[in-house]
Amino acid sequence: MKHGYEMIDLRERPALAETAAEWFHGKWGIPVEEYRASMAASGDAPVPRWYAALRDGRIIGGVGVIENDFHDRRDLTPNVCALYVEEDCRCQGLAGALLERACGDLRDAGITTVYLVTDHTSFYERYGWEFLCMVQGEGETELSRMYVRRMGNYPRLSHKF
Repeated sequence: MKHGYEMIDLRERPALAETAAEWFHGKWGIPVEEYRASMAASGDAPVPRWYAALRDGRIIGGVGVIENDFHDRRDLTPNVCALYVEEDCRCQGLAGALLERACGDLRDAGITTVYLVTDHTSFYERYGWEFLCMVQGEGETELSRMYVRRMGNYPRLSHKF
């Protein structure tokens, strides 16, 4: 815990999955059953995948990787989703570390292009993401921003987990 937190792939600690599903549900309002099912489907394949950052046993941040983050562009896959860092833990590099862990694991699995949907306009650029296009979210009237990260054969950042 060099940085004051422990980063885990929830496949490594399945007993934490229920707590994590409830935590993500509380942040995003997606039915907890969706998170449970996605976490249960995590296996040896690179998608779906869920990560949590823990400090003193408390989840302080998390991120997922799923096929499609509830948008109309089914061809843009996989999607990083549900990135969240607790307010009292922000501005400490944790969001970047979560993104790098998820993208690094995808890159290690041979996936070199990944997408995400967001309403943010400048946050993800600092982590190597580029605006790609606007997409229609399921049940939404407003369009959302789709970002892409093309990782190629770039090495992981030097940040150690």
